[in-house]
Amino acid sequence: MPKKILKGTVVSDKPNKTITVLVERKYQHPLFKKIIKSKKKYSAHDENNKYKNGDKVSIIECKPYSKNKKFEVLEDNK
Repeated sequence: MPKKILKGTVVSDKPNKTITVLVERKYQHPLFKKIIKSKKKYSAHDENNKYKNGDKVSIIECKPYSKNKKFEVLEDNK
């Protein structure tokens, strides 16, 4: 299986070497056909503490760094 790649916005950079990324997706409800927005926060590994609040980043699935941290920042996110 390929690794998941998600795009989102950094909402927190307080922990050392970790950022919190808010990923928003849109999908259509199967019965009512209404477009629904859902948001989810992911903790991602940021080795050099390079990214700050408001930055747009891409994150990729990786080996677990901790209990909640299973993503890392892609370097070629531009």
